[in-house]
Amino acid sequence: MLSDKGKYASATENRRFVWREIVWPLILEINDVAFSLKQFQAKRDEICNEKNVTVTVPSRGLVSLMQKGIILKEKNVYSIHFKLIPYMRLRAVCDYATAIHEVRIR
Repeated sequence: MLSDKGKYASATENRRFVWREIVWPLILEINDVAFSLKQFQAKRDEICNEKNVTVTVPSRGLVSLMQKGIILKEKNVYSIHFKLIPYMRLRAVCDYATAIHEVRIR
């Protein structure tokens, strides 16, 4: 979001933003482990207007979340990693730090 940061810091910030503001609230809102591209775009547009952020930030953040394995994509359907499903079922707070910790291979 801020251009004076390095490449990796920006990527992490984008991931955190997208997870906190778009993906996790969307998952809780629809109460499902998967969401469509249209659902993501609708939530993205709402948040971008609210926070005055360009759509490139969430786009990069979503791709980055997929690269980290937190979000999986199959055709036009995105889903959260299976280890995050219990958080969704409990409607628990699942911040980015928790998400990345849960999906790391041990």
